[in-house]
Amino acid sequence: MTDSFKISLAQLNPVVGDIEGNLVKIRTARAEAAAQGAQLVVGTELCVTGYPPEDLILKNAFVHAAMAAVEELAADTKDGGPGLIIGTPWLDDEGRRFNAAAVLDDGKVQTLRFKWDLPNYGVFDEKRVFNAGELPGPVNFRGVRLGVGVCEDMWTPDVCETLMESGAEILVVINGSPYERDKVDVRMNHAVARVTENELPLIYVNQVGGQDELVFDGGSFVLNADRHMAAASRQFVEDLTMTEWARGDDGWSCVTGEVNEWIEGKERIYQAMVLGLRDYVNKNGFPGVVLGLSGGIDSGITAVVAVDALGADRVHCVMMPSPYTSDDSLEDARALIELVGARYDTVGIGPAMSAFDEMLTEAFDEPAEGITAENIQSRSRGLLLMALSNKTGAMLVTTGNKSEMSVGYATIYGDMAGGYSVIKDVYKTDVFALCHWRNENHPTGVHGPAGEVIPLRMITKPPSAELRPDQKDEDSLPPYEILDAILHGLIEEDLGGRELEDKGFDPATVQRIWRLLELSEYKRRQAPPGVKLTSRSFGRDRRYPITNAFRGKA
Repeated sequence: MTDSFKISLAQLNPVVGDIEGNLVKIRTARAEAAAQGAQLVVGTELCVTGYPPEDLILKNAFVHAAMAAVEELAADTKDGGPGLIIGTPWLDDEGRRFNAAAVLDDGKVQTLRFKWDLPNYGVFDEKRVFNAGELPGPVNFRGVRLGVGVCEDMWTPDVCETLMESGAEILVVINGSPYERDKVDVRMNHAVARVTENELPLIYVNQVGGQDELVFDGGSFVLNADRHMAAASRQFVEDLTMTEWARGDDGWSCVTGEVNEWIEGKERIYQAMVLGLRDYVNKNGFPGVVLGLSGGIDSGITAVVAVDALGADRVHCVMMPSPYTSDDSLEDARALIELVGARYDTVGIGPAMSAFDEMLTEAFDEPAEGITAENIQSRSRGLLLMALSNKTGAMLVTTGNKSEMSVGYATIYGDMAGGYSVIKDVYKTDVFALCHWRNENHPTGVHGPAGEVIPLRMITKPPSAELRPDQKDEDSLPPYEILDAILHGLIEEDLGGRELEDKGFDPATVQRIWRLLELSEYKRRQAPPGVKLTSRSFGRDRRYPITNAFRGKA
């Protein structure tokens, strides 16, 4: 009987669809783990294909390529080195598609375990592409009975209970669990519940990296049966964590493992923004990014995140002043560039405004006025930035925050034009807080400098789109503290008007904000993807009809 065991947790950053490249990552991790004496390497959910592959799963050629790759990896294990537990799609003889954990050892695919609990909420719609597996039994791996589950299988009691009752000694869960605020605590609560219910140690291995809107934060860990954390991988980076196990009178326990300290609060949010942008740019092959730098706080934090993610040499900032742009904004934009060192150009949009005035006078018999004139400015800037993107290949990053996107204070085909948005899921009040935090902290793993990177005046001056003389955001919106609280209630909490009024908000203000939120849905459908940070980001997380007349108070 085996009384000691070494298991390596391979927290990897796969690329969806890059099966060959993902195999290289898995093989590299296995080789490093072998050098450390590991007998088993545990990867992440669907790490062979990257997660989530979405409707790629419906292509037989894609699933067959993944299955062939698994067979290649299985053949590698004939060398007597560590076995593997990895995530892969699987197609059975009846044409059913499964989200599988493959156990590879001794040159073969020893067995498969199919995900039983398929999530179908929020950003997840796995029932669309996968069939659910049966409740699993344990796997006998080199004398140890492992209870293998896949991600959501740990979030409910049934799978782990079945594994315990059928003789599992260690629970092993492979995961693709994306980051959102408070998600770390939620995961840990579920893990503790499963350990408590079954009195078994649990290995939790989570993916890391950015995939479109989603960011996976890693943070793999091991809990012993006494609920003590025996190992913890780093967050937001690839990591290989070795754990040593011993069998005692009460069963298996992890006796040695590195316990990395996890980051908290605003640093988690900031690191998610950095990783989301970095992986979106790099995995899609862009040489860098271009963005409009207005001298305001939203473009300021976006520029700093871009420098932190990619390096100053890959960030091109463009100031596009109009006759309404203040001297303070021009000075603040230049000051930020001096702090972070990115490329900076100034291209005025006055000639474009004059040209559109001339063109529209022919159609309207007068120059454009009001909102039409304001949107022409934004669209002129969008046109210029997209031209720069076309010319250089750099991706255009948009700079609108969640408060603006919620109430429609963004111009479709103007400042909404672009390929990705860093602060799409960040309310304005959180933008202020993140700016202060970044000035006071230097996150690990970033390219940008330490110290103040966002000029103080950029943070403290009243927000303004500067599309007309003396314009301020609060001329037409409630103070952001009130606006964001109402929006959080409407979006994250799904509250109705009466419930918000009961919280003390002015009824007329609530109804106005609700109306703006719903009227702007058509704009958000055409917005670029952006980093998901909250439990209800715009996009796959929140699906409201564009044609929608409900404004009830109940």
